[in-house]
Amino acid sequence: MLPFKRALRPLAALLLAAALATAPAATAQAAAAPSGWNNYSCKPSAAHPRPVVLVHGTFGNSVDNWLSLAPYLRDRGYCVFSLDYGQLPGVPLFHGLGPIDKSAEQLSAFVDEVLAATGATKADLVGHSQGGMMPRHYLKFLGGAAKVNALVGIAPDNHGTTLSGLTNLLPYFPGASELLKAATPGLADQIAGSAFLTKLNEGGDTVPGVHYTVIATKYDEVVTPWRSQYLTGPDVRNVLLQDLCAVDLSEHVTIGTIDRIAFHEVANALDPAHATATTCASVFS
Repeated sequence: MLPFKRALRPLAALLLAAALATAPAATAQAAAAPSGWNNYSCKPSAAHPRPVVLVHGTFGNSVDNWLSLAPYLRDRGYCVFSLDYGQLPGVPLFHGLGPIDKSAEQLSAFVDEVLAATGATKADLVGHSQGGMMPRHYLKFLGGAAKVNALVGIAPDNHGTTLSGLTNLLPYFPGASELLKAATPGLADQIAGSAFLTKLNEGGDTVPGVHYTVIATKYDEVVTPWRSQYLTGPDVRNVLLQDLCAVDLSEHVTIGTIDRIAFHEVANALDPAHATATTCASVFS
């Protein structure tokens, strides 16, 4: 039997990789109230009749993940909301670590609150990393398809991740998988081949009535291989960032937190009837 500390190394490596890849640097700002979003008096306009719910990634939270995208959408006339989910006891700011099926239940309750407050019949969801994948459980198993018009996933781990092959080492460390599952079940659920992902993807990636968009970057170092982010289905649009702007070097963090080219494509997905071409120049739009 390997010593306990040695068995913990894969867990520590996974935690560090995920933290570096998905947690924005300014976590202290999470204590501040968001400006201009989560405004429950906001009423959707005729131009944008559905509220937008932003779903953060692993180690993210309802503020830090959206310091750029939330104001971007608010300034374009959307009612924008964001939630915290997957909290672990005694772990502030860094969320998305709890069991993903339970996180989907939190999303379900939050969408109900937003719809009740805004008077809308459906919402649009935009998620980064785990936040682009977790809503699929809500859509498929918790009745979310009746309440959601579109799901836009930014670098979502729809079919899990190997973390650039790191998770392939877990079988060589007895007890490591069990430790990971016990300490941070939300991370364990995202490993390619996990029971959660197997159930999620059985019978197809999508459900009828929901419009799906996936925005990926070939420089993603967290959700690997990056093509595993793509979905297959009759109402799916898979987009590679570098096909829109070849010199865009965004990786897993920046595509969801500061990349205005990706943001422009999000806006297109939310309002396809008024979509405009996304190019390198979209960074100025």
